Amino acid sequence: MRLKSLALAVAIGCLGMSVAVAQEPQVVRQEQMKAIGQSMGALGAIAKGEKPYDAAVVQTALEGISTNARAFPDQFPAGTETGAETEAAPAIWENMADFAAKAEKLGAAADTLLASVPADQAGVGAAMKTLGATCGDCHETYRVKR
Repeated sequence: MRLKSLALAVAIGCLGMSVAVAQEPQVVRQEQMKAIGQSMGALGAIAKGEKPYDAAVVQTALEGISTNARAFPDQFPAGTETGAETEAAPAIWENMADFAAKAEKLGAAADTLLASVPADQAGVGAAMKTLGATCGDCHETYRVKR
């Protein structure tokens, strides 16, 4: 009986993994952008004094931004211009090299900040300005305004 339960659990787990792996790129990129937004939100709360400075939170947020920014361009294959209420502008597919360079710039900015994690609220505020400008530059060009 225990073996049957284990086999069933493994089978269910594999099905769940296949669903996660088979997600549409539009959904994956939306999740990545939400993760970046959550990381920016955590940094913003510290910068505004809404949350106390916490080096671990800052580091985790910067790591999340770096990882997601670099993985982001891979979620824009041809044929994914529409669907899942995407806010991706057609300009992405027209100039993928520039889009990827902007994502890399955000990842690099996060890595630079990780090399010397901001040590206080003021440092996090300065980091937010750097990251925010990079985010805004990409959004201005490659995000559909709703």
